[in-house]
Amino acid sequence: MLSKCKGRVLHGSWLSNSVLCYALGMSFPEIASDLSQTVLACEPLLRQVRNADATFRPAAGKWSKKEIVGHLIDSAANNHQRFVRAAAQGSLDFPGYEQEKMIAVQNPNVASWELLVELWSAYNRYLAYVVGQLPATCAQTPCVIAGRAPITLLWLAGDYVEHMKHHLNQILGNRFPTAYGAKA
Repeated sequence: MLSKCKGRVLHGSWLSNSVLCYALGMSFPEIASDLSQTVLACEPLLRQVRNADATFRPAAGKWSKKEIVGHLIDSAANNHQRFVRAAAQGSLDFPGYEQEKMIAVQNPNVASWELLVELWSAYNRYLAYVVGQLPATCAQTPCVIAGRAPITLLWLAGDYVEHMKHHLNQILGNRFPTAYGAKA
């Protein structure tokens, strides 16, 4: 998928190369398929992680695997609202969220790993369906998140998947190509 945009870099932007590829060449159905395939590939691998291992924090100030999945669940919930509201309203002005505070309040380290993985998987399977239903006419819908510069709904959907892959790589090792967080 990344080869569609090979060599296209938007200099001076906060867009990563891989996310830029979504904005330049992928459709909602292709993004939905990528999301679905990623979830299907990851769920059995995540289920192999032991609860005790999922609770371990690798260093002070670093999240455990449970906290990373908790963050991905928060991301799914926030982006679900973003996707649907942007498509329904024709534009979006949505607040950001304070991920550290949200993790602290929810304390996913106390939840069972099985519960977290099941919720993450089910929510993302549904989000894949939702993204696949977004009309192509909504691709350029402007979205403002936390007062930042506007992005398109298509870019937002692609960024969601790339962000998820970045965090799944933190849990499972580098299994998914992504330049999420890379400087353009």
